[in-house]
Amino acid sequence: MALDRTGNGYLVDPSIWTEDIMHEMATEDEITLTDSQVTQILAAREYFSENSSVPPIRTFSKVVGIDKKILFKEWLTGPMKPITKYGGMPQPTGCV
Repeated sequence: MALDRTGNGYLVDPSIWTEDIMHEMATEDEITLTDSQVTQILAAREYFSENSSVPPIRTFSKVVGIDKKILFKEWLTGPMKPITKYGGMPQPTGCV
């Protein structure tokens, strides 16, 4: 079953998000999420639910206790876009 996603790959209806959907989205994108990446996604969701916003990368780095450089290496791209996409959160705006 193909998920209903925006042109940028985000869920059209973020309320349907589950960990299974997170993995399904990654699989559709030909990505296998590592345990570390899953932990980061769940931490970002918790931050989002408490603050109603996606954390900037500097803040997020402190929240998860991982240096920004390592986050960029783990995700190969800017980390916040895939973290928010697979986490069922809104697409970040600006420099993240």
